[in-house]
Order: sequence, then C-alpha cells, then structure tokens
Amino acid sequence: MNPNPAIKGRGAQLNTPNRFFQLSHEMRDDFLEFCAKEGEEADKNKTLYLEVFPKTIVNKVDSPDVGMMYSMNMYQGCEHGCIYCYARNSHEFWGYSAGLDFERRILVKKDAPKLLEELLKKKSWQAHPIVMSGNTDCYQPAEQQFKITRQCLEVFLKYKHPVAIITKNALILRDLDILKELAKDNLINVNVSITSLSEDTRRVLEPRTATIKKRLETVKILSENGIPVNVMLAPIIPSINSHEILPLAKTVSEAGALGIAHTIVRLNGAIGEIFTDWIKKTMPDRADKVLHQIESCHGGNLNDSRYGTRMRGEGEIAKQINDLVKLARLKYFKGKSMPKLNTTLHEQYKVGQLKLF
Repeated sequence: MNPNPAIKGRGAQLNTPNRFFQLSHEMRDDFLEFCAKEGEEADKNKTLYLEVFPKTIVNKVDSPDVGMMYSMNMYQGCEHGCIYCYARNSHEFWGYSAGLDFERRILVKKDAPKLLEELLKKKSWQAHPIVMSGNTDCYQPAEQQFKITRQCLEVFLKYKHPVAIITKNALILRDLDILKELAKDNLINVNVSITSLSEDTRRVLEPRTATIKKRLETVKILSENGIPVNVMLAPIIPSINSHEILPLAKTVSEAGALGIAHTIVRLNGAIGEIFTDWIKKTMPDRADKVLHQIESCHGGNLNDSRYGTRMRGEGEIAKQINDLVKLARLKYFKGKSMPKLNTTLHEQYKVGQLKLF
C-alpha cells in the first residue's frame, strides 16, 4: 500500500513551512505507513471556516502591472485549490502554510459589507472601480454558506458604486438579479477565469472549481443579460494549456465574452515547491519539461518579481504565447471591447439615496 496516497479533491499535496516561523510541522512517512496499516486517517482533509475581524476591507493596489487600483477580499485562503495560485503566499501572513492550509483554513470576513459601506459613505472617498477577488475568489464554496459577496453587491448597488468581479465559479449566477441592476447604470463587469477546455486538465489544476461547461454557460448567461464579461486565460502554463489559446478564445467569444486577458504562470515564494511537488506526482512523464519551460519564460527561474516582465515573461516560448494571444484577439474579438465602468453616479448616492439638492 502506498504510504503517500494522493489527497483527493485538493491541489497542493503538502504543507510547505511558513517562512515567518522558525519551527515547522512534518508528516513523516513512518507515521503515514502506521496509519495505513491500522486503517486510520492520518489527515481528515476537512475544510475549516475561521472568522476574522479586519479593520478595513478595501486595499489600494500599488503594483504598476496589475489592472486595478482597489481590491477587496471577503475570504482569505481559497477552497478551489488551484495549484498555481499566486495568492497562496499571502496565507503565510496569517500564520498558515501556502500549501494545504491555503485550501483548508478559510478565513471569513463577515463584517465586509459593513466595512465597505463605511468607506463608500466617507466624504473623502472618490469613486474608483473596486475589484472583488483581487486575491482569492469571492464565489468560492464558502460563499454558499456565508453570502458575504451578495451582501457586498447590495452595498455597491445602494451607493451606485462601480465594481468588478473575478471568479471561476458559476455561483455568481445566484446574484444575477443584483448584477442586472448594476449593469443598467454600467456599474459592473465580470472576469471569468477559464484556463482550459479539457475537464481532465481542469480537475487536476483546479480541483474544486466549477466545470468548464458551467463556466462557459456562466459567460453566456451573463452576456445575454447585458453584463459585460471578460475571460481570463490565466495563467498560461507551457505544455499544459498553452496549446489551447486559440480554441479557448474562439469558444469564449462565441459564448459572448467581449475580451480576453492572459498571464504566463510564475511560481513565486512557496508556490514553486508546491507546484513542483504536485506536477511530479500528477504528471511525472512531463514534469521536468514543464518546469524547464516555465523557467525559460522567467530568466531561468520558476519565480519572477520583475515589473513589466513577470506577467508576460520573456524568451522564445513566452513570445509564442503572447503572439498567439494577440492573434486570438484579432481573429475572434475584432470590434469587441469591455466598456469603462461608470464612476459618475456615486457622489449623488453617498447617503444611500439620490441627493435632491
């Protein structure tokens, strides 16, 4: 019997040490073997929801190559378990691992709607689009229980404030009623992440996300209801989904998407170790090839923190990927574009209703 069986339904297969801690916890092979022989569970693989109490909910984004000025996250950690997720490293700031802890220790901010409303009512606040899910998905499984994202959308609607959403979960359709109201005043756009047309690829890369079929249906339904949709082909991973750029672009355009965006995968911080461990267990036949091709896009490293190149990469493989995306835009999105969000209404609604004078 294999003393190290795959952890089902999870992306990461280990907990990397937290860089801020001197001590680390290790699951030893002899303990796992003992549990296997005794028929005991070494790891119950349960998700825990832990409430936290932040003082603010909206963050200013200073990065020059991220297309947002402000973001907010109702949850820290994400049960979707996407193996490549850049947000994993942020879980270390909360005292957890970027590996399995990121997927199984979900921090819940129940006060988010109240904090958001306090900000939007401030006389000093000037309307700028706020992106929900700048770090972790606002429609991850926890949202089914807590409904914090829906409450925040109600606040945005009340104060006629522009908001953008990034998600890979069809749960967003639950809130179609609010999204349609926001769309009437051009206060909403949605970015749906679709990284592959293959369910086999989706299951190993993003184990607890909505199926590809559900995501394409989401793009179609949102578009048919007048809600602008951009599709994130992100990240592009050489030799895993890089061959799908053109068919992906064609499919999402036909579903109603107005545009596409992409990044090339980079594995900063603990993500390099987590991804390497995962791919050697999941795709051993091409693990070295994929890792070397990722390195070739980032100056010989798996990680890349250089502004200007970290998102698009460099070298021949990165150039091929970027050229394919340009071709896809020309071929499938000619004459399409995402509308600019409306920032002109909020000042009149700062008290929650239209000012009369």
